[in-house]
Parts: sequence; C-alpha cells; structure tokens
Amino acid sequence: MIKTDILVKVTAEDQLKLSAEVQAQLHPGDEYLATITDEEIVLKKISKPSVNLDEFIEKMDALEPDYNQPSLEEIHEIVKEVRQELWSKE
Repeated sequence: MIKTDILVKVTAEDQLKLSAEVQAQLHPGDEYLATITDEEIVLKKISKPSVNLDEFIEKMDALEPDYNQPSLEEIHEIVKEVRQELWSKE
C-alpha cells in the first residue's frame, strides 16, 4: 500500500471537494469510519465480509456429517445428566 497525501478542500457549502484520484477510490455503498481529533480527521474503510450468508449456509448444508461429533440427542442426554448431577449435589 502506497501512502499518498492529497489536498482536499472544504467548499462554501461545507462539502469536501475531492480530486479525481480520491473519487476513483470511492464506490457507492462503501462505508467509512471517521476518527476525529483536534488536528485530524481519518477515514477508514469498513471491510465487509467477503462471504454471503446464503452462500455460507449452502456450503454448510453440502458438507458431509461429522460422525465424530455427538448428535443433538446425545448432547441433550449429556446436558440432562449434568443437570441431574448438579441438582442432586444441592
């Protein structure tokens, strides 16, 4: 990443006048976090996840079951046993 300092001016309408180089880096829908101090305003682009939730769910559904993991019924029984042990100690 190359750091470049570019002059940005504030117009009479309190808007920022951006150079073509800066505008080329901005895209509709992009979001930025503004950090403001007494001497500077820093904009950091908010990275969005590169995975679509629907695609992720499809990939999860396509996976083969892991037979080394307990089933929901087995987990239920384990939780039930632990609760009974805890309640019997009280």
